[in-house]
Amino acid sequence: MEASAPGRARRGWRRARAAGSPLSRAAVVLVVSALVLWAPPSVGYLDRLPRSAQLPQDSVKIVGSPNIPENSTAQITSTGSLVFQNFEESMSGVYTCFLEYKPTVEEVIKNLQLKYVVYAYREPHYYYQFTARYHAAPCNSIYNISFEKKLLQILSKLVLDLSCEVSLLKSECHRVKMQRAGLQNELFFTFSVSSLDTEKGPKPCADHSCESSKRLSKAKNLIERFFNQQVEVLGRRAEPLPEIYYIEGTLQMVWINRCFPGYGMNILKHPRCPECCVICSPGSYNSRDGIHCLQCNSSLVFGAKACL
Repeated sequence: MEASAPGRARRGWRRARAAGSPLSRAAVVLVVSALVLWAPPSVGYLDRLPRSAQLPQDSVKIVGSPNIPENSTAQITSTGSLVFQNFEESMSGVYTCFLEYKPTVEEVIKNLQLKYVVYAYREPHYYYQFTARYHAAPCNSIYNISFEKKLLQILSKLVLDLSCEVSLLKSECHRVKMQRAGLQNELFFTFSVSSLDTEKGPKPCADHSCESSKRLSKAKNLIERFFNQQVEVLGRRAEPLPEIYYIEGTLQMVWINRCFPGYGMNILKHPRCPECCVICSPGSYNSRDGIHCLQCNSSLVFGAKACL
């Protein structure tokens, strides 16, 4: 943040502290920076300060240090900028810049306070959710359990090189009544395919093709091809069908877009980043992977995950 004014000036920063649960440093970044952005607290988003009046550097006195001490999370530079290092969720809040200046040498010292709201944000939790059905062995059979493990291993290996992972969400076995075949056992699988984030490993590359959405799209295509190939293999099979096999046409897929607990999207409060998962402000919370922060008058912190 830079706030320059004519005449001799002193600046200082103070933060209105608010308790909040810390998050992994690698997972949290700033959605808005107090370096160049500003808005009154009631607005909720930040705008650039006018730079109409600015003095030479030697006429401005800065209160603060131009260096970041070891283990420090913030500094005030020699130009009056507030710089964050290793930003964490609990550092979200209202920051106040105190400015003393004299428009001219003859005039009295004037005071100015500028308040900045700094929010943490996280990338949305994007993933594909698949459902598929298999003709199965009797529901109490150990063969179904072995098949489930083997299927997950195959799917996980398919998307490993794309830095994606497969997670089993639900597995159920039911006896289903068919019109011609009578009762038969079926396995109902629900699993997700998501991109590995930086907390679990390094990014695969910096290339544009390695964006999370592009890697997920490739993973989706590989999985759809895998199930289509099962149908082709069974169609060429001369022997009787195996006891456990994929039921053609049962693969279904939906795209899921969620925010992590404590974060939510709000196009009214953050119109310049409508698809960002921004930390929930005091007075709101998100307890699960929802899209929006819900109202909670008893919540007094940023990033609340429960309404107590």
